[in-house]
Amino acid sequence: MLISVHVLRASLPHVQNAMSKKRKTLLSFLLSHRNIFLSLTVVALFCGASALADARNPFANDSKAAKAGEYEFRINCALCHGLGAHGGGRGPDLTRAHKKHAHNDAEMFQVISNGIPGTVMPANGTNGQGVGMTDEEIWQIITYIRSVEVKAPAHPAGNAAHGKQLFYGDANCSLCHAAEGKGGRVGPDLTPVGGSRTREAIIDSVRNPSRRLAGGLTESTKEFPQEYETITAVTADGKEIKGVALNEDNFSVQMMDTSEQIYLLEKDKLRSFKKSRESMMPVYKPDLLGDKDLEDIIAFLINVGAK
Repeated sequence: MLISVHVLRASLPHVQNAMSKKRKTLLSFLLSHRNIFLSLTVVALFCGASALADARNPFANDSKAAKAGEYEFRINCALCHGLGAHGGGRGPDLTRAHKKHAHNDAEMFQVISNGIPGTVMPANGTNGQGVGMTDEEIWQIITYIRSVEVKAPAHPAGNAAHGKQLFYGDANCSLCHAAEGKGGRVGPDLTPVGGSRTREAIIDSVRNPSRRLAGGLTESTKEFPQEYETITAVTADGKEIKGVALNEDNFSVQMMDTSEQIYLLEKDKLRSFKKSRESMMPVYKPDLLGDKDLEDIIAFLINVGAK
């Protein structure tokens, strides 16, 4: 046993030298052929991109597949994108031909399969809604979406430049709402609304703001997001605070008033605490905001939402 150990110890330097020479030879080979490896990598990436671009929907223009896709859409997609794919507040209106994250069927397939990082769009089968879909079912959903798309008019209604002036000026939208990082915080951020809501839905929100309250300020990823209900709290010393909730549980509420002052209140120390589904947003009837001016504001929001 001792002899074997001595033999191993004696031979170890030779083994290490041989391995060192092999590593140097390999490194030299890799360095001398690095341009070839780089070219092969570029080719592989190009081929992968080409394969994605060349992917074709096997059910394109198939009415039966579109019908099946509508059924799958209701189960898996309607919670966020609304019935009929017209947008549900959390998800964009998919009936528009222009889509921010998918310019063709292959890209739409990838979005549905893998989700969109940094957004509430989940990967297929990971959101607890519906079921994990097969590739065939995803293609059927894409076929359905294509069947309900509405082509954009050659000359869109509304003057976006004038709408921007109104939004930040005479219409007073920016007193409560922000767009592109500029404006108030009491109302919902309207940066994405032009891409997530239909023109008709936006008009209804302006003309009838209490009909459907928007989802809450910080709760967009909740299964059932907190809404912009109007809260009126009266403190122990008689001070009335009116605004919207930022966060709320059974014991406390964090709220923002109309001047964007934030309060953290303990409910058991309040004289009264009331919620109302009457929106704090005023009702903009045509005599207050004309139809043409409203169309201009919507055109501005659509431009912002498409970026």
